[in-house]
Amino acid sequence: MNYSRQRQLILDTLKENVVHPTAEYLYEVLKAKGDNISLATLYRNLNKLAEKGIIKKIDGLETSSHFDHNTFEHYHFICDECKKVFDIPFEVAPDVVSKTEQSTGFTVKWYDIAIHGICNECRNKEK
Repeated sequence: MNYSRQRQLILDTLKENVVHPTAEYLYEVLKAKGDNISLATLYRNLNKLAEKGIIKKIDGLETSSHFDHNTFEHYHFICDECKKVFDIPFEVAPDVVSKTEQSTGFTVKWYDIAIHGICNECRNKEK
């Protein structure tokens, strides 16, 4: 993939905002910093970075996709209250792929496991 200043700026901004942001969130951050990138350019670059495995695209959380700079094996915890996405270490369930393949005979090409619940911050607000 060819280097571009805009793509590097998007990647750096994603790494600075480790909340698994949507494109709309990143767009607002970039705009607040004075960077002049259109939403269409942002989407195009995020999708290209995800296709190349440089970042991870997370679908199915809301109507908008979220993006993750962490491409190492891990799972996600999604707070049903605030909708924040947190990384869960792979070691929580390291055998999920091999056990799935062994018990079904399927070949797993990729996976994205999401655990839903209430985060500590939201749980503390309820008390």
